[in-house]
Amino acid sequence: MFALVDCNNFYASCERVFQPNLRNQPIVVLSNNDGCVIARSNEAKALGVPMGAPAFKYEKLFMQEGIHVFSCNFTLYGDMSNRVMNVLSHFTPEIEIYSVDEAFLNLKGFELYNLGEYGNNIRHTVTKNTGIPVSVGIAQTRSLAKLANRIAKKFPKETKGVYVIDTDEKRIKALKWLKIGDVWGIGRQHEKRLLLRGIRTAYEFTELSNQWVQKKMSVVGVRLKKDLQGKETIQAEEIKRKQSISTTRTFEENYKDFNLIRERISTFSIKCAEKLRQQKSKCNLIMVFIRTNNHRSDQQQYYRNIVVKTDYPTSSSIDIVKYANKGLKTIFKEGLQYKKAGIVLMGIVPESEAQLNLFFHENPKHKRLMQTIDRINSTIAPNKIKFACQDLTRTWKMKQEKLSQCYSTKLNEIIEIKI
Repeated sequence: MFALVDCNNFYASCERVFQPNLRNQPIVVLSNNDGCVIARSNEAKALGVPMGAPAFKYEKLFMQEGIHVFSCNFTLYGDMSNRVMNVLSHFTPEIEIYSVDEAFLNLKGFELYNLGEYGNNIRHTVTKNTGIPVSVGIAQTRSLAKLANRIAKKFPKETKGVYVIDTDEKRIKALKWLKIGDVWGIGRQHEKRLLLRGIRTAYEFTELSNQWVQKKMSVVGVRLKKDLQGKETIQAEEIKRKQSISTTRTFEENYKDFNLIRERISTFSIKCAEKLRQQKSKCNLIMVFIRTNNHRSDQQQYYRNIVVKTDYPTSSSIDIVKYANKGLKTIFKEGLQYKKAGIVLMGIVPESEAQLNLFFHENPKHKRLMQTIDRINSTIAPNKIKFACQDLTRTWKMKQEKLSQCYSTKLNEIIEIKI
């Protein structure tokens, strides 16, 4: 059996831990540069704030409804995540941290326990020790635990935040309730393909033949299907591995100079390559895009992207920068004022499954060099080692006008208690 423990409205809950007056108040957290909404409390959702909402378009609503707005405080959220995971590690010897606010607990050997009570104990202890409310879903496999957790969150009054799928009857009922697009591991393209075939629920997906699923969704789709049938087949990292990795930024001002944009594209490429190596993958395609400010009707508008195919699967920052700049040269248009640019790595495959090329291959020296750079940057300081194509004097700082204090990590911002 597996338990999936998921923090409720994690970013908003982190803010509430140190500001109790925000409980039951609507909260939204904004993305990098205070651009758009990336997290909402239930109260903010009820007021009609959509995920991804541009902050400037909803400023009036925020003021009218008294919605509390925060810049993303990843230092605080990361520390609170570590605290939650530390508490969870006391409940089982095997814990798989899936994301900043989710973790799978392997409950093998807990068969004689009352799993519902155990889930309630987990929920109570995490909330008591950290102040973060969580939901717990328990089932035979990881994908079913994910489903059980979804039910616990969707029906908090009935489940009290804990739901256990421990019978075939419960499993089938849950699968018939779950829409196909909400199945863990089913992306948009697979959802479209399944809907065209008339598959609308997770249960209908489990009724498909293995041959059809493998042909349309690869062997990972077959594993997911078996996992939903209650046969432990799929590992968390199989779905956790990203199929695309991107870094995009809105510039603090309009850029006209090609060299300035090339420096930004190079830096974005290096950031993406680091993420690629972290998940032990390589990419085959690199998309580069640039755009002008679409909010300035008085300026000439231009948006263009290009996908560059690499000669071989690579995770080398040197290679990825080279291909990205090649793409940028193709789409760059002189005389325009650019406001945004970005990089998206696609065609991602695990290192162990990368297709070799008879005539071209990644320079073996690059691998050792990248490992050394990653080690230095992760142990000494981020961006300690830079490439010559980057601006060595530039320190990029996000716009964070509504940033809360780092209560738990900085002594000069520690919470004060008046007694």
